[in-house]
Amino acid sequence: MNTYKLTLLAILAAIAIVGRYWFSFIPNVQPVTSIIIIAGLLLGPVSAVILAFIITFVSNMLLGMGIWTVWQIISWGIIGILSGWMGKVFHPISLPFLLLFAIFSGYFFGFIISLITYQITGAFWPYYISGLPFDTNHAIGNAVFMVLFYPIITFLIRKYASNHFSVKRG
Repeated sequence: MNTYKLTLLAILAAIAIVGRYWFSFIPNVQPVTSIIIIAGLLLGPVSAVILAFIITFVSNMLLGMGIWTVWQIISWGIIGILSGWMGKVFHPISLPFLLLFAIFSGYFFGFIISLITYQITGAFWPYYISGLPFDTNHAIGNAVFMVLFYPIITFLIRKYASNHFSVKRG
């Protein structure tokens, strides 16, 4: 982990935390999942997991901590690992595929979060089924944020990397 990656992670974390706070009035719509997916694709799975931890911990300090915090870190960490793996295996990745993965990630996140209820009460399916509209909000939000952020963040990271490394070599 070098200064370049730490700087990128700090910027992406700040964007995600502010975005999560700003969109907190719309249930389950926030840019966190999309930013973690983009970080995994471009920076690798370890960076995405670190980002998932930082975003969850700091944003939950603003929005409220609870047992769900651990499950959020686990959910976003798994999504980061999967996107990091996709970024290493598949080149290039098309935007329609990314949109499908972002939508899937919204429902996957909800499934993992629903395990909290099972952990506490032993009842999983009623909670999961009643949460599907919120998971749908999350999935649609992920797709919208992916369309908005993926081209911009990809361009900026590649531009920053090319400038950073060309100056370093020169």
